[in-house]
Amino acid sequence: MTPPAPLDRRRFLTHSVGIGALAATPGFLVACSRTEVGSGAPADDAGLLERLRKEGHVRVGFAGEAPYGFQDGGEPAGEAPTLHREIFKALGIPELRPTLTEFGALIPGLLAGRFDVVSAGMAIIPERCAKVAFSEPEFVSPTALMVRKGNPKGLSDLKSCAAKGSAVGVLTAAVEASYAKAAGVGDGSVKALAKQQDGLDAVVAGRIDAFALTGISLRWLARTNRDAAVEVLEPFVPVVGGVEQHSPGGAVFRRGATSLRDAFDRELSKITGDPARYVRLIGKYGFTEREVPPRSLRTADLCAA
Repeated sequence: MTPPAPLDRRRFLTHSVGIGALAATPGFLVACSRTEVGSGAPADDAGLLERLRKEGHVRVGFAGEAPYGFQDGGEPAGEAPTLHREIFKALGIPELRPTLTEFGALIPGLLAGRFDVVSAGMAIIPERCAKVAFSEPEFVSPTALMVRKGNPKGLSDLKSCAAKGSAVGVLTAAVEASYAKAAGVGDGSVKALAKQQDGLDAVVAGRIDAFALTGISLRWLARTNRDAAVEVLEPFVPVVGGVEQHSPGGAVFRRGATSLRDAFDRELSKITGDPARYVRLIGKYGFTEREVPPRSLRTADLCAA
């Protein structure tokens, strides 16, 4: 994944909710067929699904952030475009027409009608739910540790880092710093790093004992640095204030496009309900059965959190 920008997905993962604490909130994402004056968004979103079927293509926006959504040989690749291509084909829409843009421009571009869906693995948080309609979660993002090959300190999670006084690297201003603090890692043992490659390099050089990030991102980082003497440990779910931090992401639609979003969710549930199929589709991007969202994790609850 490329170095995080100020408005990227990593900076917005602070509102994850615990599965056990979720309460049903039916009807939170309300259909709306009108367009805000001056937004430029299409006024016919209520019929968008049928129109896309007739046209045979759907316009998707993505942000060049591996492994969630990026360009490979001129084509969109990664978790979101791959899942979305499968889903839209099942809906009778065979072609994705991609638009590559900055992450912070995805929602404005969607609302302005430049594309129909955001395919970027975007984090589902209330601030965004106020503007757009999310699908049900496509994945959850358990945290993991990257350590030197052989795991010489015998680490497993952030609590083990705290117990052993290990130095832990985190991306500057990213949520893993708060996870480390909640696990008892001392401030002096948390080392801020500018980008992911810096974390891997610091592990190899012995400047830190572990680099904390999502397992998804760490597996991709290890894959793109195959000769580095590192390994990625089994993911774990951090707990902050008694709340499990699952950090889910999903597809994004305009709020009037509920028929399209609902049809999308029905096909998505067939994939997330079949972990083997899920891994066949996006396992090459570092997604495993651990990233399959549990049925109890619902977008309405995430939006209301």
